[in-house]
Amino acid sequence: MGFLDKAKDLLAQNADKVDTAIDKVGDIVDEKTQGKYADTVDKVQEAAKKAVDKTNPQT
Repeated sequence: MGFLDKAKDLLAQNADKVDTAIDKVGDIVDEKTQGKYADTVDKVQEAAKKAVDKTNPQT
């Protein structure tokens, strides 16, 4: 099993935790930038969550 396969497995096993972390990071960025880039942050959060969903065969 290669490094990438192992990373994908770990990501799939912890998808809910990763989604929570994505939300928290987005909230921190919004807070630090005073919402100036909120639309962009939201788009990046959605893209990151879609990437996580692709690695999880249970969804």
